[in-house]
Amino acid sequence: MGEEKRAQQPNPSSLRQVRVEKLQTLQAEGNDPFRIVTYDQTHHTAEIVNDFDAFDGKDVSIAGRLMFKRVMGKASFCNVQDRDGRIQCYVTRDELGEDAYKAFKKMDIGDIVGIKGFVFRTQTGEITVHAKELVLLAKSLEQLPEKFHGLTDTDIRYRQRYVDLIMNEEVRETFKKRSQIIKEIRNFLDGRDFIEVETPLLVENAGGASARPFITHANALDEDFKLRISLELYLKRLIVGGLERVYEIGRVFRNEGIDTRHNPEFTLMELYQAYTDYNGMMELTEAMFNHLAKTVCGSETVKYGDKELDFSIPFKRATMYDLVKEATGIDFDAVQTDEEAKALAKEHHIEFEDRHKKGDIVSLFFEEYCEDKLVQPTFVLDHPIEISPLTKKKPDDPSKVERFELFINGWEMANAYSELNDPIDQRERFAAQDANAAAGDEEAQHTDEDFLHAMEIGMPPTGGIGYGIDRLTMLLTDSQAIRDVLLFPTLKTLGK
Repeated sequence: MGEEKRAQQPNPSSLRQVRVEKLQTLQAEGNDPFRIVTYDQTHHTAEIVNDFDAFDGKDVSIAGRLMFKRVMGKASFCNVQDRDGRIQCYVTRDELGEDAYKAFKKMDIGDIVGIKGFVFRTQTGEITVHAKELVLLAKSLEQLPEKFHGLTDTDIRYRQRYVDLIMNEEVRETFKKRSQIIKEIRNFLDGRDFIEVETPLLVENAGGASARPFITHANALDEDFKLRISLELYLKRLIVGGLERVYEIGRVFRNEGIDTRHNPEFTLMELYQAYTDYNGMMELTEAMFNHLAKTVCGSETVKYGDKELDFSIPFKRATMYDLVKEATGIDFDAVQTDEEAKALAKEHHIEFEDRHKKGDIVSLFFEEYCEDKLVQPTFVLDHPIEISPLTKKKPDDPSKVERFELFINGWEMANAYSELNDPIDQRERFAAQDANAAAGDEEAQHTDEDFLHAMEIGMPPTGGIGYGIDRLTMLLTDSQAIRDVLLFPTLKTLGK
């Protein structure tokens, strides 16, 4: 039975050949659709459907992909899909003429067409364009899948995103919403007098974060370069230069694992504001996330899976040390030595490295016991100095720094500092990072002499923050994996 069913199914290569032959016939007749270079598209489908009263009886010119066709002798119906959605079209031999109607009947699902006609509503109430002119603008040589959601290999959706976008309206909506999120971020920051800048992707020293970089070679200079892992150090140079409020939305690259929340290249936004601190960054972040929830999702409450996330102001605030104490009963402020901290880690089966100090252990405890419980927006404050090499110390406790991370749904969504602007202290911190690198830490930062020179010129007190745009898009679009919000995620090459 299975063999018989397979034998009845058309061969994809033979179906493609039929379409190729149709194209060749058109070309031989002087009707090559690929010679058409422009089309007067006056409206999109959503405009017509959403405001029918204004379009009833009016002429429109639409263009898009043929997604459905039902031929009924002298009159036929088809559906055309454009950027915004689909609309039904009514096509008749009397209106088009015999030759044009014959050509329409030979068209295939997936072909791109242009239709001019007037808008009306059928007896069944469906908004429709009555075609007065129909032209083939591009011939589709490959069949579209009938039920794209039925594919068990979701990898194909990511590899053939162009087909995914054609077949799945919710996918198109996700990426339209992603664009809206970035637009609203820009609107918000423009309203606060920030300027958008661009900084290098190819860098000699990939600093500003703890991550393993990609390495490449510039033939013209005969030098190795790294792809940036962060935007921080160049943006701070601009603060030194007096620009005062700067931000960048750009791709960064980290040579690390791939999972539902990580991709080797991703979109990061960092901003820096002179004459403020991490408290200023908290206020800005609350206001911006609240603005995005309301403008993109229409409410301060956003649904993600079975959770409702509340973006109303103010967000919860708690220190990393207090959260660890609440979860484990351990007061790390009372722990005096690195050895005591490591003993506690062993007791709680927390894995660590010999080079780790007390502050590193606190961070490991936080990751193990606290992160996934922070569902509602929460600012986690005052990190250990060991894990924050670019941050100002707290004046009343130099073992901690003025830093926060924003957690939502158990995910880190932002990382902010009162930026270190003391060049002598910064050099000492870099030296500690160099020592970590020498001890085998592949994610350690390295001394950046030009950045230190910029700091010695003089950097004002500054607040800075980085946001993961992809995770933010996941939250605001109810997407379960980072691949669902990246148009072209990083994938293993087929056959390898």
